[in-house]
Amino acid sequence: MIAVAAGLDELCRGPWRKAVQFVAEAAPAASAQVETQQAAASEEPEQASTAPAEGENEPPAAAPAAASSSPVASAPVIAPGVRLVSIEPGTNTGTAVGNAAAGIRAGLQELQNRIAASAQQLAQLRAQGAQATTAYHMAAAQITAHLQIGTTRANPQLVAQWNIAQNDLDQLSANLNALNGVGAQITDESSRARAMLDQIHSTLGMSGAVDEDHRQLSVLEDETNQSMIVADRLMRELTATLQRQTGYVGDERGRLTALATAVKNGSLDGADALARTASLKPVYSGGPATGDALVTINFAKGSGDYQPTLYAALSQALQNRPSANFDVVGVSPTRGSAAALQAAQAGARRNAQNVMRSMAAMGVPAARMGISSATDPTVSASEVRVFVR
Repeated sequence: MIAVAAGLDELCRGPWRKAVQFVAEAAPAASAQVETQQAAASEEPEQASTAPAEGENEPPAAAPAAASSSPVASAPVIAPGVRLVSIEPGTNTGTAVGNAAAGIRAGLQELQNRIAASAQQLAQLRAQGAQATTAYHMAAAQITAHLQIGTTRANPQLVAQWNIAQNDLDQLSANLNALNGVGAQITDESSRARAMLDQIHSTLGMSGAVDEDHRQLSVLEDETNQSMIVADRLMRELTATLQRQTGYVGDERGRLTALATAVKNGSLDGADALARTASLKPVYSGGPATGDALVTINFAKGSGDYQPTLYAALSQALQNRPSANFDVVGVSPTRGSAAALQAAQAGARRNAQNVMRSMAAMGVPAARMGISSATDPTVSASEVRVFVR
């Protein structure tokens, strides 16, 4: 240790010299202290065994650690950022108000179970949607890769793969219907919570209650309000999922149609304008379309065969102005639940994309078309309006 201290003293100069000297001088003392403690432990085992008894009067140092290691009851997480509400049990006071509070508590617990079941269904549908999306992309990528290197017209292998891709996309469509069903459940659960809150307020006004009854009702009021927040957050999660998947399925329907044409022709070069207009972005920056629409296509009871009317209107517009540009606007209503509004907006955009593809097939260049979305409180179903610029 003296040699180590000398080496350190030789290496360390300047402001660190005193610190190094302190370490060098303390090292022998520390080692000597450790040796003394080891010798004492080996020579006096009885003292070690009686040490706890001598410290009985002192506060135990391990008590805080033991308390912190005890499990803490918490409500389960039913969705990202959404935690189920824990219902506090209540005592029976024997009053009519206490019995009413017990009934409300049982109904609130049942509501929690329903919310948890809806959250589980949402998680399952999300997982199924992710699985179907992955399978669809794999099938579509295999078709595209095969077409890229060239193949025969209507290759049976590619036709089979295209059918698989279509089935996967159909599963996503069925998933959307199931998501709408879960949305209806969550809406009903939120309505039940609001009705339960009204019942609590009415019960607070009843006579013949004791203080404990009002305390329990106040707790139930807080828990019901929290349940409404949970239902609203879960609805936002579902609405976002529904919006993403609805738009995705609508876009991929167009791409899959273009891919069918490519398989039929045996080459990606054989795909028609559908492939080029599958994901068009608006090409104008002058704001939303104004004035009277050239064509308005109402999808209230199905669009029917709108193409003859659209073709005639386009022909007339191009005859009057050969360099005309066109805005295709998907218009959706503003009435209904949040989930219904999101679905209507996605459907309006999908209809606008279909109309744009029809216009491309009629000979309108893709560079002269723009697509956008809008809402109109006066309509009851999706519309597509085509404007001339």
